[in-house]
This record gives sequence, structure tokens and C-alpha cells, in this order.
Amino acid sequence: MKVLKERGYNTDLQYAEDDIPNQLSQIENMVTKGAKVLVIASIDGTTLSDVLKQAKDKGHHRDRLRPADPRHANVDFYATFDNFQVGVLQAQSIEQGLKLKEGKGSFNIELFGGSPDDNNAYFFYNGAMSVLQPYIDSGKLVVASRQTGMDKVSTLRWMAPRRKPGWIIC
Repeated sequence: MKVLKERGYNTDLQYAEDDIPNQLSQIENMVTKGAKVLVIASIDGTTLSDVLKQAKDKGHHRDRLRPADPRHANVDFYATFDNFQVGVLQAQSIEQGLKLKEGKGSFNIELFGGSPDDNNAYFFYNGAMSVLQPYIDSGKLVVASRQTGMDKVSTLRWMAPRRKPGWIIC
């Protein structure tokens, strides 16, 4: 923000506090006020079709959505990083920490995934499972709950429920 201001740009940073109607309202207000550029980290990209059309009509662009979703015909580009590789790196830290390559095991593990309405969560999960699945298949890692797959391990809005003191989530 500081660099943008130093270069003569007016900035307006807003947080929707994980409230979809609030985010929609904020975007609509920015478009109405004539914002030249919008950078949006959407809470749920599937809810933004109408406001994206308004923004597109005024020449705006948007990032972080489900690129194959036909409801987003008003999107010009998608910027991201290698989310699959992020999952691989997360799983490799487990692999190294437990010394799984050296033949250690068996260890119990429980899987937790990101939000099912965030396309990135599937890439993270699939990347992690590309490393962990062979250890699960061989019995070096045991998912005691048998809960695997994003349909079972996802966490809506990335917010885990409050846990009792003493619980450790890995």
C-alpha cells in the first residue's frame, strides 16, 4: 500500500471479515465510486457473478476463483502460485519429520483439508496426497478414522471448530 501511495495511487483496503454479503457490498461500493483497479481475495468466488459483471463493464480484473467456472465469463485473468506444490511441500515435511523414507512407521495420522468452496484447497490436498497416499497404502501411515477425500476432510471457510484444551491438531 505504501509503495502504491508513494507512486500517486489512492488505495482503499477493506476486509469483509469472512462475510460474503459484506464483501459484495464493499466491491459494489468500490465500483460505484469509480475504482480503477480491484484486487479481490474472494471469500466464495461463486457468489461474485453479478458484481464481477459490473466491475468488468468498468474495466476491472479479478483473481482467485474457479477458472473453469462458466459463471465467471467476466474475468480477464487468474493469478496464483503452484498450489499443488504447496501441498507436496507440506506433506514432505511430514515425510521428513517422521522419517518415512527411512522405513519408520507405522504412525497414526488424521487428514484435514481446506475450504470446499476454495479451488486452491483441492490443489493443496491433492499435492499432499501425492506424497502421503503411498505411505497410507503401505500402512506406514494409518488414518484411524478412515476419513480421506476432500468431501470428508474439508473445513468450510478454513475455520476449524474450537477444540477442547489439550487437543493437538496436526
